[in-house]
Amino acid sequence: MPSIALVTLVVRDYDEAIAFYTDALGFDLVEDTDRGNGNRWVVVRPPADAGGVGGLGNVGLLLARAKNDTEEASVGNQTGGRVGFFLHTEDFARDHARMTEAGVTFLEDPRHEPYGSVAVFEDLYGNRWDLLQPA
Repeated sequence: MPSIALVTLVVRDYDEAIAFYTDALGFDLVEDTDRGNGNRWVVVRPPADAGGVGGLGNVGLLLARAKNDTEEASVGNQTGGRVGFFLHTEDFARDHARMTEAGVTFLEDPRHEPYGSVAVFEDLYGNRWDLLQPA
């Protein structure tokens, strides 16, 4: 059965993006390959033991450095200001506290909804994410 393996996230700088996703969010750096001419193939994803959702495993992020003005303009606004990424957790309180301590900006206090515990946060570029522990 096909599954989504990677989603491209346009970033300003490879190294600052790697630092944010690995240090602040706890993702693993899966690959960082030099492709020549200043280009790299950089993949991060939640740790393998994080499980994933619905048996599909963990989708990775392909961090792609903006190469022109059009791509640069999309950095931080790839979903038009909406929450575009959903980071599931099995321990909301633990991960919210760890991420807050690591300097992640949460845009709201944690909420406890019928579907689970959730809080919206921004990545280093302003893309909106949900930290979500499903009910």
